[in-house]
Amino acid sequence: MQIFYADHHAHHDCAGEIKDGELKPCFENPTRADAVEKSLKEASYSWLPPTTDFGLDPILAVHEAGYITFLQTAWAHWQDAGRSGDIFPLCWPGDGMRRDVSPENIDGKIGLYAFDSGTPICAGTYDVAYQGAQCALNAAQALLDGESQSFAFSRPPGHHAMPGQYGGYCFMNNAAIAAQHLRNAGEARVAVLDVDYHHGNGTQAIFYDRSDVFVTNIHSDPINEYPYFMGHADETGIGAGEGYNLNLPLPKGTDWQTYEPALKTALDRIREFSASKLIVSFGADTYKEDPLGYFKLERENFTQIGKMIAGLGLPTATILEGGYAIDELGNNVVAMLRGLEGAQ
Repeated sequence: MQIFYADHHAHHDCAGEIKDGELKPCFENPTRADAVEKSLKEASYSWLPPTTDFGLDPILAVHEAGYITFLQTAWAHWQDAGRSGDIFPLCWPGDGMRRDVSPENIDGKIGLYAFDSGTPICAGTYDVAYQGAQCALNAAQALLDGESQSFAFSRPPGHHAMPGQYGGYCFMNNAAIAAQHLRNAGEARVAVLDVDYHHGNGTQAIFYDRSDVFVTNIHSDPINEYPYFMGHADETGIGAGEGYNLNLPLPKGTDWQTYEPALKTALDRIREFSASKLIVSFGADTYKEDPLGYFKLERENFTQIGKMIAGLGLPTATILEGGYAIDELGNNVVAMLRGLEGAQ
C-alpha cells in the first residue's frame, strides 16, 4: 500500500471553534494526524510526501474559481481589516438575498463562502488544505500507476467542502478531487464510498447531476445530525445523475449489527455500477468513543469494513476524513488499513 502524508499540516492550527454556543478548542486539530503518524510508524508502515504537485487545475475541476481565490486571499484580507484572531463568518445570504454579488468587505466574502460557523480559518489554512488535496491526488495517481491500494492521511478533512463553500472543517474536497482526477485520466466509471459518521454533502453536491461517478454515503441520519440539510435517503441524483447517488442514513446508536447490512447494500450498488476505481472517504468518527459521533463501532469493525471493501477487487484510494477520539484514532486507522490489505 502506498501512503501519502503532508507533514506540515500543523500550520492549520486555529485557536478554537464555535460549538454548543461556546468557543471551544478545535476538535479538528494537528494531534489527529500526529496520532495517525505514530500508529502507522508503530505498525511498520512508511509513507511519502505528495511527490507530485498537480497544481490548481485538478482542484478547479471540482471547485469554483472564485471560491479558491477566496481561500487563497482570505487571511490577508482579514489582516488588512485589522483582525488578528481566527476567521469566523458574520452573516450568510438567506432566502431571497443575492448570491450573485460578491461583497468587497471581508465579512461579506466570508458569508458568501462559508456554510457554518464552526470551521475557522487561520494563517496556514489554505496552504495546508492545498497540500492535503495534493496528497489525495497522489493517492489517486498511485492507482493509475498500478497500485492496488493507496492511502492519504493529511488533515483537514474534505468531504463537506461544496463546489463553492467550506464547512464541517473542510475546505477542499479531497475525495472529489481524487475521483475527478481518475476521470480526467480516462477512467470511465469511478465510485466514491463515504463511511464517515457525517454525510459527505460536498461530494454528493459535486457529482449529483452526473452518471460517471457513483456516490454512496453510510452516515448518521441528518434529520438529527450535521449537516442536517443534505444526506437524506430520497436524494438519488438529478438529471443525468438520477440513480447514481445512494444515501444510507442510520440512527444514532448504530452498532455493527446495523451497520454491516448497510455496507453490504452500498458495496452491491458499487458492483452494479461496474466502477474501475474506488475512492473511499474514511471517517473513524463511527468509533464508539468518538466525541462527535454516536455510532457504536468497535476497532475490529474497521478491519471488517476494510475487508469488505477490498472484497470488491477494485483499485482503491482511501482518504482520511473525520475521527476525533485522538487516543484511538491511529489504532482505528491501522485496523482499517489491515482490513483493506487482508482481502486483496
